[in-house]
Amino acid sequence: MRQPLRLLMMGTGPFAVPTFASLLDSVHQVVALVARPVPPPKGRVKLPPAPMRDLAVQRGVPILEPEDINVQASRQSLAALDFQVLVACDYGQILSADTLAVAPLGGINLHASLLPKYRGAAPINWAIYRGEAESGVTVLHMTSRLDSGPCLVQRRTPIGPDEDAVQLEGRLSEIGVDAVHEALDMIARWDGHSPLGAIQDPQLATKAPRLKKTDGEVLWTRTATQIANQVRALKPWPSTFTTWRPTHGETRRLILDRVSVAVGEQANGPPGRVVLVDKSRLLVATGDGLLSLDRVQPAGKRSMDIGEFLRGHPMDVGEWLAGEA
Repeated sequence: MRQPLRLLMMGTGPFAVPTFASLLDSVHQVVALVARPVPPPKGRVKLPPAPMRDLAVQRGVPILEPEDINVQASRQSLAALDFQVLVACDYGQILSADTLAVAPLGGINLHASLLPKYRGAAPINWAIYRGEAESGVTVLHMTSRLDSGPCLVQRRTPIGPDEDAVQLEGRLSEIGVDAVHEALDMIARWDGHSPLGAIQDPQLATKAPRLKKTDGEVLWTRTATQIANQVRALKPWPSTFTTWRPTHGETRRLILDRVSVAVGEQANGPPGRVVLVDKSRLLVATGDGLLSLDRVQPAGKRSMDIGEFLRGHPMDVGEWLAGEA
């Protein structure tokens, strides 16, 4: 039988929801949720989703939303909760050594990569972007350095050839639930002093920095496979985009919503050149191979299949998409 622990959940984004829900239904006691503050609305802009906060309200769990978790006032608020272990996932702020010290048994963090690879804010996106065939989750015993603590539990899973970041995030969030429970069992049996978990090799560490809007721009000198990976990786934000330069008319930004590597086609040309157009196909040359644009979203319009797009936006062989024109 699992030994009950008093837990403090720390999480803000949707990746943490399955773990939070499972802990609420477990033998453990979740004393409170710590989440990043909801920013004030600006004009008519909608507030961002707050799924962790919504679940806490539904289940009657107290919520703390400090601006800075590492100031003394925040630590005092945490200490008053009389918990044993921090459980962090998709929280959004690095905890200092002093903040971690508030928890008698320290903290664990559910991270969406096979550490030490892809430390940082966007591990799922960068794993797909760089063409990884496998991903997974790691539960680590936290230190004050980003994603660098000893690994307690890992779970591996293949990345589907057409799987995008949204789909993989959903799967990993569910895979992480059992991993967190296993890590808590290890913590419950721990004497508080003996080495716990596997130390990460810093020589194998890679970075997964927060995404920027500019990460979405297509460089057509990259291979067709690399660009297809980029499209899958950068959903839902910043998305993958290029600029259409028609022979006549104004340039227009296109979001590449779905693409595929064209196999068996003989047409070729310099990167970024449109090499084949018919009623239902649009092929573009890349640094290696042809890319089929299967679904696109013109600026200010909805996403549409390429056949529908071409009916309203005729495109000719020889026109360019921004990049190496």
